[in-house]
Formats: sequence, structure tokens, C-alpha cells
Amino acid sequence: MFLTLMAKTWGNALAQPAVEFDATPLVVLEGVIPPDLRGTLYHNGPARLERGGQRVGHWFDGDGAILAVQFQDGRAVGTYRYVQTAGYQQEQGADRLLFGNYGMTHPGPLWQRWGKSLKNVANTAVLALDDRLLALWEGGLPHGLDRQTLSTHGLDLLGLQPQDSYSAHPKVDPHSGQIYNFGVSLGAQAQINLYRHDRQGHLLQRASIPLTGLGMPLIHDFVLAGDYLVVCIAPVRLNLWPAALQLRSFSESLEWKPQLGTEVVVIDRHSLTLVSRRTADPWFQWHYSNGWVNGAGHVVLDLVRYEDFQTNQYLKEVATGQVNTVVLGNLWRMVLDPTTAQILDSQPLTTGGVEFPQVSPQAVGQAPGGADDRGTVFVHHRPHQDAQGELFGAIGHLDPSGQVTVTDLGGDRYPFEPIWADRWVLTVVFNGSTGQSEVWVWDGDRPGSDPHCRLHLPQIIPLGFHGTWAALT
Repeated sequence: MFLTLMAKTWGNALAQPAVEFDATPLVVLEGVIPPDLRGTLYHNGPARLERGGQRVGHWFDGDGAILAVQFQDGRAVGTYRYVQTAGYQQEQGADRLLFGNYGMTHPGPLWQRWGKSLKNVANTAVLALDDRLLALWEGGLPHGLDRQTLSTHGLDLLGLQPQDSYSAHPKVDPHSGQIYNFGVSLGAQAQINLYRHDRQGHLLQRASIPLTGLGMPLIHDFVLAGDYLVVCIAPVRLNLWPAALQLRSFSESLEWKPQLGTEVVVIDRHSLTLVSRRTADPWFQWHYSNGWVNGAGHVVLDLVRYEDFQTNQYLKEVATGQVNTVVLGNLWRMVLDPTTAQILDSQPLTTGGVEFPQVSPQAVGQAPGGADDRGTVFVHHRPHQDAQGELFGAIGHLDPSGQVTVTDLGGDRYPFEPIWADRWVLTVVFNGSTGQSEVWVWDGDRPGSDPHCRLHLPQIIPLGFHGTWAALT
């Protein structure tokens, strides 16, 4: 049962399943929509955390829904739709939870759980191809959607095998448009499967690299850095048998083993072959900001680093509407030798707790300071406020010179991941004071300024994960 006495208003954004809406012109609450803002903001996230009076076990378990906000000629139109996965449709018909997932086992007695697959919730991220939108979930393949109506086409194989997985964090080369991604598979030995697709989603290349040690690691993201792909494998390992036998959920079966250290794996992105690998001191990360090769030929990585895996407990608590665990990840910059994977330098870039870092799509894999580099934006805890029980309440900006600017949104306002749209920065904000969701637009050339405009959304958009911007061509 959802907690009814919530200390923080952000819980109201998750208290009820989201309500879909058709294409609706959005009312401007403040400011003016920039006339040069032409394209669509897409955002994905868990929109239903309850079914038939049952609550899911983790924030990651909710059914995915896509928000699309189309900007053109100084106007904005919003559409919101659940991804109609097979599991969503079955549970909708039964009006109860039928499947296990990341943070929950299959319902029912033990003998009925064995051999059942997890539900693909399609709730983590989005990738806009020329002719369709992909709703991504790293435990399986993506779902294809219509870019205008958000109607679901079904699973999109992308030239892969039905048993393959496709991470929620593909990287798109800004010059070629080619898409790099990975999935992790079990067999006689766990391995990371690497994929390269063209901009239409046609498979161009595939390769696999065996993973070292015992147990399946948790790998959520990777980074494109010049001629390399880099994967940092934190010392989190799946205790396989309790998860396979459905004695415990996947989340409950993940164990933090700092004695293993974090393994840095460097891959040639052209051949998809291993360049080097080395174990470093332990840390955990969900997300990277960017990577590049500097003038000395070293790889530079920006990532949000945590000291341990307590972040998983924090994210589990989010689904209840009240969090007690305090974890503060911060943006770090690491420099490594790609020929040996040795870390040469490691320094924090922020303090106070950040997440969901994003660079401009034109800057992916490129060194800072170029014409297309506008810096990194991210969500940030409100300055000078205790993070106990709170979600992020500010937007941060790291400019190419290393200067950090933090914009406090004010009490009871909670931003989603900020997204670059040319020189503008867009984010969905839950306004706890009014109990409504909004879209905020900032001028990315004026960090720290008030929003250029605020738009009212017709329904609450539950707090979500990742988005993208698709420019109108």
C-alpha cells in the first residue's frame, strides 16, 4: 500500500497510475515559447507502480509511458501514452500483477514461478530513429512506437536475436549517425554483446567480449570516447540461483563485493574488439556524461560516481513515495591510458549530489571546447538543503571551462533529466505545490537564469528516467 502520510510532495507524482492524453495544445504559464525551438521532446519513465491494489517492488518495475511534446512555430502540443507491451496488456486484462521484475518475484506459490520470464516494462529511455521511436529497457529488446501518435508497434528486433538484450543507453556518433550499444548475456561464461547500427536501425556489426570472474555483473551504461568505447564494471554481482529460482528478486540478489574492484574495459569502437582491461579501486556508477580523447592520447571520462551500491536501496524507496536512505553521487572526471586501462587521474567536478548528466548530442564522444559543446546539464540537490527524504530540486550546468552553476527551482519543484535542444534546455518538472506537471525551457547560453517559459501539462507525469530531443528537419 502506498504511504499516505508523505513528508515530501514529490510522492504525489507517483501515488496514482498515470492518465494518458491525446495530442493537446499546452497552455503557457510563464514566458514565451522560443520560435526557433522546432522538434519533439520525448521522455520515458515508470508510469504505473500499482495494479489491482498491489504495489511494485522497485521504481524500476513500473510500466513505461512516453511523453511527447512537439514544438513548432511558437506552439507546443503534448501527447502521453503507455507502451503497450505484451505484459502490460495481460495485466490490464487481469487487473492484477502477473509478472516478476527487477524488484519483485512472480506472484503466487514458488512452484508456479519457475521458468517464467520477467516483464519487459519498456520504461527507461527512448531513441528516435528516422521512422520510429524506440522505448528502451535493458533487460530485453526495445519496443517500436509511432513518433507522432505514440501507438505501439511491438518488439523491435533491430536485427538481433529474440533472446538478446539492448541497453537503455545507446550512443549516437554525431558525425556518422551510427548507433553503438550493448547487452549482457549469460551462458557458460557471461559476456557483453556489442552492437553497431546505422541511423535507421539496421545492424551493421556485432561482437562479443567475455566477462571476467564469476557471476553476472550489473552494467547499465557505457561511454563513447573518440575511437573507443569504455565500460566500467562495478563490483556488483548477481547471486544467480536465488534469482533464477525466484526465491528473491533480481534486485535483492545483487551483491556489493568491493573486494573485486571496478574493472575498466576499453574497446576499439571500429572493430568492436578488446583493447585493454584493468581492475581499479571500487566505485559504482549508473550514468556517464561523456568521454573523449585528449591531446596526449588519453581517454577522459565524466561519470556520476557513488562510493557503494546503496543507491539501489534509495531507488527502491522512491517507489514507496518516501525515502530514508541518503546517497550522494557526484560528477567525476577520470583520465586513463587506453592501451592499459590504467586510471591516471580521478577528480570530482561537483559536490552536493547530482544525477542524469547530459551533453549536447553534437558533443557526444568529442573533446570539450568545440563549437558544439555547450557543457553538461544534470539534476542537482537544492543547495544548502538537507537531502534526507528529498529528490533533486535544482538543475546544474558544468560549462566547458569547468565552472558549475546551480539553479534552484524552488520548494516542492522536482525536475526530470534535463535535455539539450540546440541552445535550449528542456525538462519536465513536477510542481508539488500545485500537484501538476510542467515543461520548463531554459536558455542554455544563460546558466542560472530563470526559465524562458513554463508550460502546463494536462495530467501528472510520474517522475521518470531518460529522454531525448528530435529536431524537426
